[in-house]
Amino acid sequence: MSLLEVRNLNVSSGALSLVGDVNFEVDAGERVGLIGESGSGKSLTALAIMGLLGEGLSASGEVRFDNEDLLAASERRRCELRGSRIAMIFQEPMSALNPTRRIGDQVGETLRIHQNFSRRASEKAAIELLARVEFAEPERYARMYPHELSGGQRQRAMIASAISCDPEVILADEPTTALDVTVQRRVLDLLDRLVDEEGCALLLIAHDLAVVSEVCDRVVTMYGGHVVESGSVAQIIDEPHHPYTKALLATSRALSVTESASGADLPSIPGTVPSAGQFPRGCPFRDRCDRSVEACVEMPPTLTEDTRTLACWNPVERVERVSDGAR
Repeated sequence: MSLLEVRNLNVSSGALSLVGDVNFEVDAGERVGLIGESGSGKSLTALAIMGLLGEGLSASGEVRFDNEDLLAASERRRCELRGSRIAMIFQEPMSALNPTRRIGDQVGETLRIHQNFSRRASEKAAIELLARVEFAEPERYARMYPHELSGGQRQRAMIASAISCDPEVILADEPTTALDVTVQRRVLDLLDRLVDEEGCALLLIAHDLAVVSEVCDRVVTMYGGHVVESGSVAQIIDEPHHPYTKALLATSRALSVTESASGADLPSIPGTVPSAGQFPRGCPFRDRCDRSVEACVEMPPTLTEDTRTLACWNPVERVERVSDGAR
């Protein structure tokens, strides 16, 4: 049994479905990448796992952590687990950090809440944690406020807070968004090293497929609130079968320095991601897909082939025969 299992997860706002029947798992020590364009349901999925959905949103299905269903647990129980055994690194640390409190105080707060550290002990531990995430002068930065730190420093402070109680699962939601390439690389290397040291599981939400291919063991592709394909990095990055995954990879590769400098037209996915509730009935990608067929007006079944899952009526590459036989 996997450490984290998401089974038939649905997120809705009243009668409006935002995430539908999402299934995946993350094993202890494994790195799983969750990819897709903005609006595909990645962050909502992470927030549902953490029990942090906003007002008016509800989740159903199962989110099993160490065989305990978090969706069925009380809010008190979820609070006990959040930060101590399951931690989240948010996309924008400036909005997640309290601007009125010093960094050291915020990094040590989880230890005070979950491990009953005294204030003095948590202050000492916060300095040690800031040193672990490569602050050259942790004592000085511990006394600073969030606005006094750079974007990369704030993100590293968030990581320090997330790992403070040695969690078994870390959810990282676009942890390098808005950081320049050099700082991005440093943050990713840091996160990679810390996951190795702690042996925890990592769910990395990202739109940068180069990052996912470097950091992760497996990849889950989401679109329109649904998982359309999943598999190992080699399967998904080297041989995508879903037209959406293939299109994502084509646009990502085209943005490399070499190709973009060549003057060639950059490939793109036609159209834009619809707003919530505006996806077409059936396959949510069908209005943007050059392989759309009549069957796409119905939601395709999720097929399993070895370690890969796929939900598509007319996939690319070798699984066309498998899909045809399943109709």
